[in-house]
Amino acid sequence: MEFDQVLKKATLIKRYKRFLADVMLEDGSETTIHVANTGAMTGCAQPGDTVWYSTSPNKKRKYPFSWELTETKSGDFICVNTLQANRVAIEAIKLGLIESLVGYEHCQSEVKYGEENSRIDILLSGETQKNCFIEVKSVTLVKDQSKGYFPDAVSLRGQKHLRELMTVVANGQRAVLLFVVLHSAIKSVSAASFIDPVYAELLAEAVNKGVEVIAWTSEMSATKIIINKELPVLF
Repeated sequence: MEFDQVLKKATLIKRYKRFLADVMLEDGSETTIHVANTGAMTGCAQPGDTVWYSTSPNKKRKYPFSWELTETKSGDFICVNTLQANRVAIEAIKLGLIESLVGYEHCQSEVKYGEENSRIDILLSGETQKNCFIEVKSVTLVKDQSKGYFPDAVSLRGQKHLRELMTVVANGQRAVLLFVVLHSAIKSVSAASFIDPVYAELLAEAVNKGVEVIAWTSEMSATKIIINKELPVLF
């Protein structure tokens, strides 16, 4: 996935109210930018980190700049815009980059499904295969230098999605939880039981009931994000 424009950089001053951050632009001026991330963003928003941002063409927006990537002082790239995870996943599937998800004729997004009023991130279908329901989760929380974890805050929504995926399998269809790793330092993915033990328990139950769990990492830069390697999921 290529960004619609080459991102510009700034220096992070602070993030606050979840959706806002103050930054210093390259000319030394300060401004407020939008943050499309409802999570804790642990380790992704340290004052002094480099912020890579896009600019909206919508002149009516109060905050025209949007935070897309963080470049840490150690040189790691992190995509903090969680909306990009689905775009990256859909493109990778259509290009056949994720081996376990190839061979489907149709790819839809945001399709209503389930018993808890949900929308599936990606629905793959074809004439001869079972429908494949895919929930996409962005992973940016890292500990011990290279271990990635999800979620980074208690996620009732994530818990609901695991229940929905288990129902999909019970109904004879295919269900996949796809972790899109958007932190260049992460080398494996696990459930963050120390943050959301209920999610971790539901994930173990989902795996036992046939939900497939896969993780893919990405190459990131100021111009693009491309899925390029499968990572182990540790239980």
